[in-house]
Amino acid sequence: MNALHINGNDLTLEAVREVASIEARRAVLLAPDARELVNRARAVVEEIVARNKVSYAITTGVGKLSDTRIAGDQIRELQLNLVRSHAVGVGETLSVAETRAMMLLRANSLAKGHSGVRVIVIDTLCEMLNRGVTPVVPSQGSVGASGDLAPLAHLALALIGEGECFDDKGARVASAEALKLAQIKPLVLASKEAVS
Repeated sequence: MNALHINGNDLTLEAVREVASIEARRAVLLAPDARELVNRARAVVEEIVARNKVSYAITTGVGKLSDTRIAGDQIRELQLNLVRSHAVGVGETLSVAETRAMMLLRANSLAKGHSGVRVIVIDTLCEMLNRGVTPVVPSQGSVGASGDLAPLAHLALALIGEGECFDDKGARVASAEALKLAQIKPLVLASKEAVS
């Protein structure tokens, strides 16, 4: 089966099934044209940070802290704190297939090039899918009105080497260990990536 090249625009339900399936486990890569769009959007974020412009969730806090300026090393600290504070799900975990579908959908959405994340975020999600590293995501819980912040925070925990993952045999292991075994380097989130 050929690798799926995501670009944010033409993902099919059949492709989602093929990637989500443990048996099929179709490989996923970021399409070259999408890579270019993602890099362009990231350059905008980098310029905002370099010029210390006021921009929500890039150089400011979020929610009630949107008037609080964030600069320098605090930007990375904010990313970590946002992920940890929103990873508040409870209950039964989503199935591996459901979580793999969620990972693909998030990677595909980021591939549109509108979020300002670095390419490495999408590449790491793809590598996790390709190497069978699946975050443990509780099925209940949310923060805010969107309904997806808590589940996505659990996904982001795994990206940074925290929380738990299912390995390719279905066992629960610490995310840091699962990433190490799969030879995937945990991310250090940069400006705006936690909210994306």
